[in-house]
Amino acid sequence: MEYILKEPERQISTKIIQIWRTTNTIGHGSFLLGFGALLAASHFWDWYNWVHITLYVLIGITVLSAIFSIWIEPVFIQRTWRYEVDEKFIQLKHGRWNVEHKIIPMAKIEYVTTDQGPFLRKAGLYSLNIGTTASSHKIPAIPEEEALKLRSLIASYANVKEDDSFE
Repeated sequence: MEYILKEPERQISTKIIQIWRTTNTIGHGSFLLGFGALLAASHFWDWYNWVHITLYVLIGITVLSAIFSIWIEPVFIQRTWRYEVDEKFIQLKHGRWNVEHKIIPMAKIEYVTTDQGPFLRKAGLYSLNIGTTASSHKIPAIPEEEALKLRSLIASYANVKEDDSFE
């Protein structure tokens, strides 16, 4: 008997684009502040000329990287992320140029968790973590209600028992 998998169709939330832009801005901004402080110190203490040139090159590379990772990359990632859950498999598919398509059998799933950081909490989103014996997989940016339903659905399909041993 052959089981036909349909292509994953469910998308992650579009709210994640703004969250990724915010976190990438914080990261690149802190690098630029650090490079700026080093550049100011190099001028103040009159360091070697090659230090100035190196810092200017690093600042330029950081600005180019910021343009890509703040404005372009989040949109591509959100548009290409797909997932699907049925009674036998979980499918995760993402990537524009390097497409990664994972098929996780329900029989191999050991745990399912949700997590939510401060930025996701503000947007009402969760990340769903799916763990197998060999690896762990994440579906980012799922709306709260859908994430909680998916967690319960996957747990029931995979026969994952709730662990009360820590109480």
